[in-house]
Amino acid sequence: MSLPLVSGAIALVVVAWLAACAEAGLARVSSFRAEEAVRNGRRGSAKLAQIAADPTRYLNVALLVRVACEMAAAALVTYACLQEFPGTTRALLVAIGVMVLVSYVAVGVSPRTIGRQHPLNTATAAAYILLPLARIMGPIPSLLILIGNALTPGKGFRRGPFASEAELRALVDLAEKESLIEDEERRMVHSVFELGDTLVREVMVPRTDLVVIERFKTIRQALTLALRSGFSRIPVSGESEDDIVGIVYLKDLVRKTHISRDAESELVSTAMRPAAFVPDTKNAGDLLREMQQDRNHVAVVIDEYGGTAGIVTIEDILEEIVGEITDEYDRELPPVEDLGDDRHRVTARLDITDLGELYGLDEYDDEDVETVGGLLAKALGRVPIAGASAVVELPDGRALRLTAEAAAGRRNKIVTVLVEPVGALEPAEAEKESE
Repeated sequence: MSLPLVSGAIALVVVAWLAACAEAGLARVSSFRAEEAVRNGRRGSAKLAQIAADPTRYLNVALLVRVACEMAAAALVTYACLQEFPGTTRALLVAIGVMVLVSYVAVGVSPRTIGRQHPLNTATAAAYILLPLARIMGPIPSLLILIGNALTPGKGFRRGPFASEAELRALVDLAEKESLIEDEERRMVHSVFELGDTLVREVMVPRTDLVVIERFKTIRQALTLALRSGFSRIPVSGESEDDIVGIVYLKDLVRKTHISRDAESELVSTAMRPAAFVPDTKNAGDLLREMQQDRNHVAVVIDEYGGTAGIVTIEDILEEIVGEITDEYDRELPPVEDLGDDRHRVTARLDITDLGELYGLDEYDDEDVETVGGLLAKALGRVPIAGASAVVELPDGRALRLTAEAAAGRRNKIVTVLVEPVGALEPAEAEKESE
């Protein structure tokens, strides 16, 4: 085998190794780290800062050098194999096998590992070569990138190849491991990526949890409902809860009654605003941008059949990024609190089987609901709000009064229910109590 050809191929592979190492290092050095190196007086930091100011240009130069050297090395190895081995097929198979192994190990794995482990040192060393090399090549790398992007599906030209979402996520994880960002910031960045794959129906408040008011109710009744429920925006229903015709705002109700006390007797439909409707399959990220642009805080979500699926607010979408939004009144509550005299304060999520055990029942089940909050909602026939009370009958004939206590959290959900025995009631009397 010709020694000059082999020596040339090895030299080209070494250059490709250095270019791949520079790529990996530059991809992990931000402008912030370059500026920090300048402030610390690190040697070569001025050149590094110059590259960090326009990383795409120099990454393209390194990419061009690596690809050119790999291709040239492959050509030399192929030519050497054609001279050494009889038969074209055998020579080509040997050349392909050698270059695949060399490209994978020497250019693919090794330099990228070093570049990722020592990004600052690698990028600083690469800056001494890439800066003059970029001046010599001029616009050639950018022109080649434009040609490549012209053949790539999508709109417009881009400055260079972009990392995939998986690579960006890996960079965020690496930044957290190197203590450049906090763990909470890492989770937030990942949540931003996930928001692009989130549908509105995954973040909305379902219709079963909505507090609505009928359009024929008065403004005074709407004010009372708003104050009792703690909501400042309440959907207005038409013929049924599935027919949302608008949204009434607490500030509009207060403004209207402040101007004229007689307005309290007017219909709530005179104070409501038009509702914005969105399909439940809409992307949550797109909806957030639209709500910001339209200055709209709440939207009604429509299912595939045209019915109301729920409502979604800006806070619901933001919670997907920053986590659950709570207020200063939220606190961790025990599932059951004994108040004496057979009275208990229980969480709304307490299983009704556990409720039955509190009152000596071996088995208490309901085919329609599973929690105390659901049991109260079933007895009321509507979503419970603070102060709502109903009487439910136990299988042994005893009755319990369930009273929804103060709501908590941004969505003003009932979190605790007061349970107290009221003695045996006739069915008709129990129904009257529920009303």
